[in-house]
Amino acid sequence: MIKKWKDFIRRPEVRSRVVFLSDYDMMLAQHMVHGIDLWINTPRRPWEACGTSGMKVLVNGGLNLSELDGWWAEAYSPEVGWAIGDGKEHGDDPVLDRTEAEAVYAALENEVIPEFYERNEKGLPLKWLERVRESMARLTSEFSATRAIREYTENHYLPAATGFHDRASNDSAVGVNLLHWRQDIDRHWNTVRFGAVGIETHDGQHFFQVEVSQGAFTQDQLQVELYADSVDGGKPAIEVMPAPEPRADLPGVLTYSARVPAARPASDYTARIIPRHPNASVPLEAGQILWQR
Repeated sequence: MIKKWKDFIRRPEVRSRVVFLSDYDMMLAQHMVHGIDLWINTPRRPWEACGTSGMKVLVNGGLNLSELDGWWAEAYSPEVGWAIGDGKEHGDDPVLDRTEAEAVYAALENEVIPEFYERNEKGLPLKWLERVRESMARLTSEFSATRAIREYTENHYLPAATGFHDRASNDSAVGVNLLHWRQDIDRHWNTVRFGAVGIETHDGQHFFQVEVSQGAFTQDQLQVELYADSVDGGKPAIEVMPAPEPRADLPGVLTYSARVPAARPASDYTARIIPRHPNASVPLEAGQILWQR
């Protein structure tokens, strides 16, 4: 692939317009981002690993024209730069490659370049600078190593260190308990069963009742949820069903209840059962799941 690029660059009509930068690294990037006004990134979605190169130009006043993939799929808005594609995967479609290539040239010719060269009487590109200010104000703090390190430390590293301390203290009492719990889950998960499921809709809400045969488990070892797939790429809807009182007439059978807004059809929701332990990370440490059929 590199040879193909080299051969392409040697063509007379291209030679004066394209440079191939070998051994691209952080030192070279540091020099580049100091003086670049526009950063163009054109991976074929979903092959953009992250997009830190585009993030680096933010604090240097650079703008991005990039595929809606990696960080740009999260960061893009019309006020801070330009986008390519529709944010969806289309496989190895050469027709789409041509379409997106034309979109890049159209954006450059009709939007980016005119805005850059539209100057006032003092020679300043006011619209361009307004976009630069908006990009820097809105994105630099969010897409930065400082924010990433702080978030990883607060949300992952410190909780992991605290969890390790809790599990290792008192001769690893919590750790041993978790080990036995996981062994019980592995051995007896097939004893859990769903029973009858009832659904009523009135007063703008769906009311669900779900019977669960808890098998070899105690009530506090199971969590019953209502699950519905995400809408428009958002997060899935998950409603934890509160633990009920045991039934005297049916030992070992519990009836869970929950209500959700009727903004979506009741058929969108499915009951499911997952393991539960106050010190475990589920599903990381126990991936079992039972879906109501």
